[in-house]
Amino acid sequence: MSYSSPNQRVGIFVDAQNIYHSAKNLYRARVNFKELLKALVGERQLVRAFAYVVKSDPTTGEDSFFEALKQNGFDLRTKDLQIFSDGSKKGDWDVGIAVDAVRMAPSLDIVVLVTGDGDFVPLIDYLKWGMGKEVHVAAFSRTASAKLRDVADVFVEIEHTPRTLLKINPIRNQDAQSHAASRNSRRRGQ
Repeated sequence: MSYSSPNQRVGIFVDAQNIYHSAKNLYRARVNFKELLKALVGERQLVRAFAYVVKSDPTTGEDSFFEALKQNGFDLRTKDLQIFSDGSKKGDWDVGIAVDAVRMAPSLDIVVLVTGDGDFVPLIDYLKWGMGKEVHVAAFSRTASAKLRDVADVFVEIEHTPRTLLKINPIRNQDAQSHAASRNSRRRGQ
């Protein structure tokens, strides 16, 4: 990606769960957040990159995912998943992302939101028209809100960003299943 000025100061705000699950469900892939960060910053000056995550179950390996985000240059914002008495769950960061973006905006020339969530349209409007900032949005084109795409100064399709999607290898699973089935059929044949 090429950008107009290397002197531009950039802040990046990543709805990590939104992007992680979109990649997994749409493309059977993982996001290479390090490459995504490099692509979004380009030759410009990164002021700060935030990744917003929700802690739900440490047994799922989420702690290693969170650590990888930190090692790849992201300041992590975490919160625990809320579970209500009726069993419903809530764990979004919409307000937190908006507050941080507005708080950081005076130090930035460009605000980059990495999310497909249309709830951020009023934030983008405020950053652009109220604060005079350029706003870029990066998301997967198939799940991004159409309105979000329309109001962004620049829309980056993550799926077309080089080295950003890492395919989950389904062959390993199929090979393991096929090997087990073959072994079982040999045992039955004896």
